[in-house]
Amino acid sequence: MSIIEPKIDVLLEKTDNDRFLLCALASKRAHDINDMLRGQRDRAIQMQTAVEIAKASDKKPLSIAFNEIARDDVSYDPESFDIKNH
Repeated sequence: MSIIEPKIDVLLEKTDNDRFLLCALASKRAHDINDMLRGQRDRAIQMQTAVEIAKASDKKPLSIAFNEIARDDVSYDPESFDIKNH
């Protein structure tokens, strides 16, 4: 029994059972999320302490990306491999 969510089977269904495509899609989205969080962190540091910011961002960008893929919030264009946000 796995305690990891979302389940790998659900994620693979979203990428035509291609684990390499899943890895590429998730890493590309996680990179975008990381850039976004870093920008927000830079702005937030001016107003909050680092401890407050660390408590607020408890999820890793890759976990967020996998959840977005599972919910169909993120998909890809097979011809260009561009990420589509829904």
